[in-house]
Formats: sequence, structure tokens, C-alpha cells
Amino acid sequence: MNDRTVLVTGGSRGIGAAIVRRLVAAGDEVCFTWQKDERAATALLEELRARGGTVHAIQGDVADPEFAPRCFDTAGQLAHAPIAALVNNAGITGRHGAFTDLPVEVMRRTFDVNVLGTMTFSQVAVRRWRAAGVQGRIVNLSSGAATLGSAGEYVHYAASKAAIDTFTIGLGREVAGDGIRVNAVAPGTVYTDIHAAGGAPDRPARVVSRVPLKRIGEPDEIAAAVAWLLSGEASYVTATVLRVAGGL
Repeated sequence: MNDRTVLVTGGSRGIGAAIVRRLVAAGDEVCFTWQKDERAATALLEELRARGGTVHAIQGDVADPEFAPRCFDTAGQLAHAPIAALVNNAGITGRHGAFTDLPVEVMRRTFDVNVLGTMTFSQVAVRRWRAAGVQGRIVNLSSGAATLGSAGEYVHYAASKAAIDTFTIGLGREVAGDGIRVNAVAPGTVYTDIHAAGGAPDRPARVVSRVPLKRIGEPDEIAAAVAWLLSGEASYVTATVLRVAGGL
């Protein structure tokens, strides 16, 4: 076992679950959050514990500003090793379609989850690490959409991920003197159920021809990039957005 616990938001499915699996396999203790899918969270716990992993699940909504400190408190009680890394993975696309047809409540919910959730969890982490003298590591999940714009599909989502890029660079530079590293991974289109949740289950098949590598990404490929940024091999990398998007 490593001597740290990693907190992963939105870790029960998709890219989040791939991140949890990779970190546990590498010897990390992991606490992950989930909001609605109890079956997926329970299945992941059972799978990883059967392999000898030390993993915990915490229910809550990252869009709730009160959840972040409560989650850190709960994780601290559950975990055996100190929380020394945070992966802000929880995110939604909101509804697929033209921006002009998008309800305000969808825009607000997308920004509350993707941006406010990332910011509140990062703020709690940095405050606690500074107080304890911990040189922690944060990896935020951005998206290739942040620079591509996702016209006609997810303009609001792309805008929220552009905010994550800016936040990553700014916070990374602000806390570098404390030895805290902050980076982001920007995936391209990946095979997960996020597309179906946004109302476009066929999106990977529709957009694959645009990808220079001519294929859609796998969750494990994104998890590998996250794990590298959390590792000592990335010790001189901070305030950086690592694009893992097949060439887009």
C-alpha cells in the first residue's frame, strides 16, 4: 500500500471508475463519491475489495457547497492514510442540442456540477493541506471541448470545461509555492454513458471520423494520464492541461 489516500469525485462509473480501479491497483487507498447510482457504487466496492483493495464510497452531490467539507471529514474518518490527492472527476454534459434551445436550469446545473463542484473541493483540499503542511496533488477533468466549442451539441458544457482549464492554471500557479501541484486532463470523446445521459447515445459513432487517430478513446487511457499526473514522475508538472484526445 502507498502512504496516501486519493479522493475521487464521481468515481462509480465511466472514467471515474477507471481512475479508481487504476489507483487501487497501484496501491493507493481510494475514497470515491457517488450521487445516484448506488448499484454501480456498490458493485465497484465489491469488485475492488475482492481483489484486496482498500476503497470507500461516499454519497453526495458535488454541486452542493456543503458537501465538500463534509466529504473530506467522512473520508478522513474512513481512510487509514491521509488524503494527499484529489481527482475532480464528477461532471455532466447537460442536454445535447443547440445552445439557443437550452433552458437556464440546464446551464446552471452544468456549471454547478462541473465548475462549482471542482472549485469547492479544491478549496477545501488546499486549505487543509496548507494547515497540515501536506504537498498535495489535484487533477481536474477538463475536456477537449474546452477549445473546440462543441457547436450545436454542448456549448454550455464546453464553456464549463474552459473554466476548468483557466482554474487549473490559476490555482496551480497560486499554490505552487506550497508544493501543491494542480493539473488537468482534457479527454476527447470516450466510450462512457455520459453521451446517453445528455441525450446523444450515438455521438461516439457520429464523431469518430473527426478524430485524427480514427478511433474513440477508452476510459483506461484517461485514467492512465490522471495516474501519471498524480505520480512522482510528474513532479515538475503543474498548472498544466494535458490533452488526451486522439489528436483533436
